[in-house]
Amino acid sequence: MSYTAKVLEQAIKRNPHEPEFHQAMTEILTTLQPFVDSHPEYERAGVLERLVEPERVIMFRVPWVDDAGKMQVNKGYRVQFNSAIGPYKGGLRFHPSVSLSIIKFLGFEQIFKNSLTGQPIGGGKGGSDFDPKGKSDREVMAFCQSFMTELFRHIGQNTDVPAGDIGVGGREIGFMFGQYKRLANSFEGVLTGKGLVYGGSLARTEATGYGLVYLTDEMLRQHGKSLEGKTVVISGSGNVAIYATQKVQQLGGKVLALSDSNGYIYDAEGIDLAAVKDIKEIKRGRISEYKNYRPKAVYTEGTGIWNVKCDVALPCATQNELGETDAKTLVKNGCIAVGEGANMPTTAEATEVFLQNKVLFAPGKAANAGGVATSALEMSQNSMRASWSFDEVDQKLKVIMVNIYNNIAAAAKEAGQEDNFVAGANIAGFKKVAEAMILQGAI
Repeated sequence: MSYTAKVLEQAIKRNPHEPEFHQAMTEILTTLQPFVDSHPEYERAGVLERLVEPERVIMFRVPWVDDAGKMQVNKGYRVQFNSAIGPYKGGLRFHPSVSLSIIKFLGFEQIFKNSLTGQPIGGGKGGSDFDPKGKSDREVMAFCQSFMTELFRHIGQNTDVPAGDIGVGGREIGFMFGQYKRLANSFEGVLTGKGLVYGGSLARTEATGYGLVYLTDEMLRQHGKSLEGKTVVISGSGNVAIYATQKVQQLGGKVLALSDSNGYIYDAEGIDLAAVKDIKEIKRGRISEYKNYRPKAVYTEGTGIWNVKCDVALPCATQNELGETDAKTLVKNGCIAVGEGANMPTTAEATEVFLQNKVLFAPGKAANAGGVATSALEMSQNSMRASWSFDEVDQKLKVIMVNIYNNIAAAAKEAGQEDNFVAGANIAGFKKVAEAMILQGAI
């Protein structure tokens, strides 16, 4: 049995009943196997055994009082996975589906994503099974303050710098930052995604969507194509999807469809981004309302967005949303490139379909790294007590995303798997972390 297979088997046994974490480990270690097995120094140093085991797992209760005066209790998590190349960095997710398995899956992925950015940040993730939907501002504040009352002792600008994720936007970050400042008696860049008036960064809102499109366009350009004149389908209609749509349109592409959890909208003339922003960012409505703005558009209830014929597909909604059948449909309809805007939105079977059919495929740990890259730029601005312009941050983001593409392409080619950017991303992200772990000794 190979070193990677042995470690994977042991890790799955040691962490039973954690299917999402098993999925992430299997995907990454399987693609790393040929590379790792050709470098016996990794086994001698026990790199993989250490890599799959978080440095620290923090679980805690979060008691808070609702508007009816009733005590509520949620679970809180922070998994500090790997700090070999810098302080832990990764978002906080507030959603009923949050579990230890999901947080470990996301944290493990974050190690490689953060490494790929070229920034000095390690991997971590956290969150709670609290659902902010339908809660008043006071209830959300009560929860956030209680959550931070425990978390504050485990984080810091040189230790662990959380950010937002699903269910955690500017409102939640603000409430948590205020509580951290109160408890720690310190104004520091301990959270990213902050408001602009207290240390936030311009272009952070746009960063994940913009970064996804920058990398996808570079991938196309290196293969003699570009987004200009291409038709694009984007799942989701939240922050990432909206700003991916904006950047695609700026680069001359036409976005045909967007979706939410209820269904998807198709507009043959190209999505009216102003209408989507009004629906989603101002009214917080459903994508079905788009027909009120563009009556000729077609709304379809439920799933099926990947049946829309397109040149480029950008899944930006949720994990495992694009399955094998969807991938085969996209291939049949002539799709030439796929870029993951969400975390693992494409199943392993669907990814294999794309690779077998020579569809250019950019995995999430590379393609959606723009958000955490810009969070690292926010950390730099906080440390310098400086504030960069939108154009400065955007230009740095573009350079980072182009460099990520070049690094994963070079790693794939070096491993004899040219254009397999899944393997390239895992290898490129792994090499930097593994070398740091070996140089630092038994940590």
